[in-house]
Amino acid sequence: MQIRINELPAQTEAGVTVGALAKRHKPGADVLILNGFPTPPETMLKEGDELFLIRRGEQPGQDELEGLMAARHTPGVHRRLKAACVGIAGAGGLGSAVAVALARVGVGRLVIADFDVVEPSNLNRQQYFIDQIGYPKVEALAANLRRINPYVAVEAHTTLLDPGNIPRIFSVCDIIVEAFDRADMKAMLVDTVLSRMAEVTVVAASGLAGYGPNNSITTRKVASRLYLCGDGNSEARPGCGLMAPRVSIAAGHQANQVIRIILGEDQ
Repeated sequence: MQIRINELPAQTEAGVTVGALAKRHKPGADVLILNGFPTPPETMLKEGDELFLIRRGEQPGQDELEGLMAARHTPGVHRRLKAACVGIAGAGGLGSAVAVALARVGVGRLVIADFDVVEPSNLNRQQYFIDQIGYPKVEALAANLRRINPYVAVEAHTTLLDPGNIPRIFSVCDIIVEAFDRADMKAMLVDTVLSRMAEVTVVAASGLAGYGPNNSITTRKVASRLYLCGDGNSEARPGCGLMAPRVSIAAGHQANQVIRIILGEDQ
């Protein structure tokens, strides 16, 4: 019967178990994933099954890593994510969390722009470490993403974004994530993309400060090429600061909406 093992076609006899094939094809494999789910070694295989064999702690090469990532996705999804290019405008709490999420799912190319450096106050919600204080955010973030998925291409720009450079920096992107703190910068990014970059979609955020109700953060399509994530109300102000849990919820909305757009599920 015909099956796939670590994303490669394989022919095997009927009635064989997952454990038997693991011993044959990858001795020492201790994580067995069948059709996207961990499975015991005594599980019987059937025609068309997809089997992934993993040795715990082993760092796979690029082809094997992509195959193993695909094992946790719906078949065909990984190829579309790998081919995508996403821009991230701002590398703070939203932008750094969105970048981590997209790197983990295997989006092939990320273009990230921010002019700032990592400060101690950033560590309460942003995806950086204490030994990265003082480094440009985009450089620190690129280093962290390489540790998560070294096969994602990261194009980092340490620059202040403005209407003059946004079309150039993000020229290869079909989707741009707006991840600024300031309302004027948010408006500038959205206006520039919608007016000067035909066919590019923006996934923006508004209203995510404090520790308000989880489910008040939503994703809305507000124009043909604009999505807005947040509650639309909870802006950072004295007595209502930016905190990791709620920022992460909004960033999760943004990252998931990006994936939905890539996969054609954006309506």
